Amino acid sequence: MFDFHCHSVFSDGELIPAEIWRRVKVLGYSAIAITDHADPSNFEFILGNLLKIKDAFRGLTPRLIAGIELTHVPPELIPELIQKARALGAEIVVVHGETIVEPVAEGTNRSAILGGADILAHPGLISEEEVKLAAEKGVFLEISGRKGHSFTNGHVVKLAKKYQAPLIINSDAHSPSDLLSQELASKIALGAGLTLDELKNLWNLVKNRLLRI
Repeated sequence: MFDFHCHSVFSDGELIPAEIWRRVKVLGYSAIAITDHADPSNFEFILGNLLKIKDAFRGLTPRLIAGIELTHVPPELIPELIQKARALGAEIVVVHGETIVEPVAEGTNRSAILGGADILAHPGLISEEEVKLAAEKGVFLEISGRKGHSFTNGHVVKLAKKYQAPLIINSDAHSPSDLLSQELASKIALGAGLTLDELKNLWNLVKNRLLRI
């Protein structure tokens, strides 16, 4: 089990990274990526602190991954910030997609995909053209465990299956109660329209592509 989208006190989460790590260890995770909300004002601060704990926890299980979630950034700025985040050590770059429950700028999904994000979080009513691009670029589309963002999971899964775009299940956790067990994560994916075989393939693809194991 692993999660590539959760938040600590470095943005709007409730827990320090060590407590997130400890809680998912108890849940049997093999990896956890902390991806706090960022824009040009704070992404250096977030990554600098996450890299400290990543180094301190190196070699421990679950693997702690330092990431970032670019959030409500104007679409035209996203590609450059993705590259800057990687240069500063971000192992995973998530972009806060066009969820239907927030006023995310139109064009964010497309900019994230073309800009080379690893994961497009809660992409809302993403278009067929954008899903095709995600498939071509290898950008993972998120099946979200978070209330509100999860409303369009079925739409995302339907188009991802049609165009063979990669999918990932994430909690978008902000508090301890948001963290997912493997059983619940699996039920969310099945409820969104995946089959058991497709779910197994999803886990394997994430391991091979994002965990590189």
